[in-house]
Amino acid sequence: MTMGLKKITAVVAAVALAGAACSGGPQTTAKEAAARGQAAAGAARPQIDPATVRANELGLVPVLMYHQIVPKPTTVYDRTPADFRAELERLAKEGYVPITAAELASGRIDIPAGRHPVVLTFDDSTISQFALGPDGRPKPDTAIGILLEVSRRHPGFRPVATLFVNGAPFNDADGRRTLGWLHRNGFEIGNHTLTHLNLGSASAAQVQRDIAANQKAITEAVPGLTVQTLALPFGIHPRRPELARRGEHGGIRYEHRGVFLVGSNPSPSPYAADFDPLNIPRIRSQGPRGEDAEFASTRWLDKLAAGGDRYTSDGDPSVISYPRGSSVQIAPAWRKMARPY
Repeated sequence: MTMGLKKITAVVAAVALAGAACSGGPQTTAKEAAARGQAAAGAARPQIDPATVRANELGLVPVLMYHQIVPKPTTVYDRTPADFRAELERLAKEGYVPITAAELASGRIDIPAGRHPVVLTFDDSTISQFALGPDGRPKPDTAIGILLEVSRRHPGFRPVATLFVNGAPFNDADGRRTLGWLHRNGFEIGNHTLTHLNLGSASAAQVQRDIAANQKAITEAVPGLTVQTLALPFGIHPRRPELARRGEHGGIRYEHRGVFLVGSNPSPSPYAADFDPLNIPRIRSQGPRGEDAEFASTRWLDKLAAGGDRYTSDGDPSVISYPRGSSVQIAPAWRKMARPY
């Protein structure tokens, strides 16, 4: 069954408005692209009753934050390879599908019906997260190596993540070898400033210089790449918060669809009225005990699994399904795609 002209028009209009809301101008999202592709092909995806999968595309999305993946953690920000593998296994078994930070920020979520999006983010570009062996493949004991291993055991568990990098990422002086591999293999490369600058104590010129310089280094390493997201070092905004979103230095302009905090709770759906692309919260990965464990990943995943209003896909990227009477309001830019049930 093809989509009617009115539905296609509504999808395109809603997506254009949503893009404008996120970045100041019209953008193409996966929902629009999927709608156009369906119309062009003359065959839509099989229609699934959203009630049968309890779809809730206004639900919460966990954005998990990782730093070092090391055998002997020294801070609450570190996790062991075994801990990291176990958390990925849990996510896969509970029906989560990884998406990138940029996909979340721009509302490009296209995952199977009944599944839940999760964003895996890594700060500081350390060799415990990613390193290439002499054979040009990711070392198996790094975070990316473990992610690829888990995805092979769980084919529906998409092997993607967002790596927020600093200068000389992964001990690769110019980043060409490491960032090039990541980009070619579907991983997102985000900005974490060149020097891990505390943006809250820096001048406006320093803020823009450090962000722009890192963008330049990334795009020189991966020609043609557009850097779409920024993770705030220490979770601290500049004194002029809008400079985290867009700015310019030395002829280098940057503009981010999403700015990510350190945070301590799941993100609202990108279609929800309270979603703020300049303040997207993240959840620190941690076990059930320890400092601030109630705000960390194990406890939050427990809450979401127990009925904590998590995002559940309807499998149709051309509409936004959610229970009628939901307490979460859909953002005006997305209302034409709403399908309450």
